[in-house]
Amino acid sequence: MSGTRVLAGEPDRVQGTGPAPGLLLASQLIFNVGFFSVVPFLAVSMRGDFGMGALAIGVVLGARTFAQQGMFLIGGVLADRWGARRLMVSGTLVRVAGYLVLAWAADFPSFLAGAIITGVGGALFSPALESLVGTARSMETGNAGTRAKPTLFALLVIFGEIGAVAGPVLGALLLGVGIDAALLAGAAIFAVMALVFLRWIPGTDAGGQTAISRVGNREGAGTWACLRERRFVLFASFYAVNLLAYNQLYLGLPVELERSGAGVGALAGVFVYVSLLTVALQWPIAGFMRRVGDKTALSLGFSVQAVGFLLLAVLATREAPEGASLAPAALMVTALALGHMCVTPTALGLVAGFANGHPAGAYYGLLATCGGLAVLAGNALLGPLYEHAYLPSLAAAAPWAALALLAATSAVAIRRFVPGH
Repeated sequence: MSGTRVLAGEPDRVQGTGPAPGLLLASQLIFNVGFFSVVPFLAVSMRGDFGMGALAIGVVLGARTFAQQGMFLIGGVLADRWGARRLMVSGTLVRVAGYLVLAWAADFPSFLAGAIITGVGGALFSPALESLVGTARSMETGNAGTRAKPTLFALLVIFGEIGAVAGPVLGALLLGVGIDAALLAGAAIFAVMALVFLRWIPGTDAGGQTAISRVGNREGAGTWACLRERRFVLFASFYAVNLLAYNQLYLGLPVELERSGAGVGALAGVFVYVSLLTVALQWPIAGFMRRVGDKTALSLGFSVQAVGFLLLAVLATREAPEGASLAPAALMVTALALGHMCVTPTALGLVAGFANGHPAGAYYGLLATCGGLAVLAGNALLGPLYEHAYLPSLAAAAPWAALALLAATSAVAIRRFVPGH
């Protein structure tokens, strides 16, 4: 499977037209450095520096995620029609603008505006990158042996997590100066990336398509086919719980760290732990998931996440063990990360099976758009529940129990919509 289909008998037409996989993986790494140097600390700054409540913070973070994930469908369609380079350059420049607005922000409306602009930048960038990774995977593996080993999508996750290790470290250092310093540094990173893409990502022809796109896009036919694929829409809807769950690292985790007494100062360390865990285990886990099959991989991943949330729901009702205030959060994020490693490369690798020769950018976009809708709605509902989760109590279990129920539902339901091979 791949982001765009390589037609039999035409390898020479594609060979050499796309950027090297190393450039694509490095782009994901650097993009995440710029992202994780800011976003994990945004909630801390909004609460500590500007006195905003959990609901306001949840709306801002949810709007950022929705603007990014929710608009992936548009970004994917534009990548199919206009070419990857235009979208990747535009995405990085829009993110520069978003970070500059956040650096200027001092109230809820300006934080909301900056978050939305930042998210739109990601919506333009990521579907184009994923489509190119899918194409590079096809060039690398051909039509044989694609089930024999983990894919480039697993490497994409690994390189992204390396960036997620470096990002919080950079952000924590800059946070000593102020959140504005982190935002300006992130803006500089994205500005440099735009120049790199202009230099090394292949351009487009007069019709706005790369040679890669022309192979998979028969004159634009089927661009919106993903919306007519009921099975894919349902698959994407249940997969969306994965993004909602992972987004709790930004919304729910700071609340839990305060409840347990570990403090938000431990946030950077937890992010580094999650990233190191992913770097160490993503490749072997992806290989094992490909051996057990896609249905089992998806169900297992969501089940592990459900167990992690359920454990935290129980532990949130009582004081954290003395000397082990980080233990409840560590259990939850470990289960969350392991589940994410099972689910994410598996789902991304299935997209081309759904696309079946149509341009794949829109399919990747719709997959993320459903996730963005889930995060926007989920954070809005979870935000008021988190207001009562800062102290050990029965009420503190409510948001984590709700997340456990959602993950368990996806574990049972999503396997029904996996395409055959």
